Amino acid sequence: MRLVTHRTMFAMAVAVLLSGCVSTGPTIGSKDAETVATGSAAGGTAQNANTQLEKCDSPLGTAALVEETSAEWYRIFTAEYKLGSTTPVLRLLMQQSNCFVVVERGRAFQAMERERQIAGSGQARSGSNFGGGQMVAADYSITPEVLVSARNTGGVGGGLAGLGGSLGVVGAIAGGIRTNEAATMLTLIDNRSGVQIAASQGASKNTDFSLGGVLLGGGAGAGLGGYSNTPQGKVVVAAFTDAYNQMIRALRNYKAQQVQGQGLGTGGKLQVDGAPEPAPKPAPKKTTKKKTTKPSTTTTQ
Repeated sequence: MRLVTHRTMFAMAVAVLLSGCVSTGPTIGSKDAETVATGSAAGGTAQNANTQLEKCDSPLGTAALVEETSAEWYRIFTAEYKLGSTTPVLRLLMQQSNCFVVVERGRAFQAMERERQIAGSGQARSGSNFGGGQMVAADYSITPEVLVSARNTGGVGGGLAGLGGSLGVVGAIAGGIRTNEAATMLTLIDNRSGVQIAASQGASKNTDFSLGGVLLGGGAGAGLGGYSNTPQGKVVVAAFTDAYNQMIRALRNYKAQQVQGQGLGTGGKLQVDGAPEPAPKPAPKKTTKKKTTKPSTTTTQ
């Protein structure tokens, strides 16, 4: 009886110790803190990129990210979930994929303009080379949007308690399951014409498991406490990665939309009563071949 009591007390002491808080120092590079957008990019090269990210042999053009910060989804995204801008992770994905060359049109663009103002005012050093004609135009604009972002969309909880084992020690376990979901959207616009080139939707879902309680028996014990929520931002990043992959797959089979018999923006085929007839499609210009004169073969004596 005394042996049983000692084993029980020992097991309870171990359980208390294991259920306490343990602190460790910060580490450089943590798998637990990573999102699905991993690694780095420099020019046309990438390191440690997600193997599931779609890639291109050569860029399709230059693109700028346009985030609608005045939209309702952005307010909820930043205020409720305490998350920042979506553009940094999208920049990383775009450069790692080598499908677009990213050009700056965000906050850093203001810094670029300040540097040009300094150079224009004569305050910059000689040879700073901030003259005109160096800015790269953005062929396309990509607009991100979070459609759905919800935490704890489903849950299951339960508890078990029993008396078992040769020592007659009480064991208890409580658990729970919760899910986080996100759906995102990306649109690709041609900046010269304003025509939408592509649109894609992405989604992601994760499940969090919690396990709490005390398990004692056989002279050993363990305490598993706490509920480790996966940050909602990680789910959103995964959804944007899915949307980006969907877009690249569609662009590989891209075929420009055409209005048969006329060009775009000349009236369309869906006419209303009293509207003028749409302008006919301009005929292709005929190319005239220049007549070439053969050199004379006659000689004078």
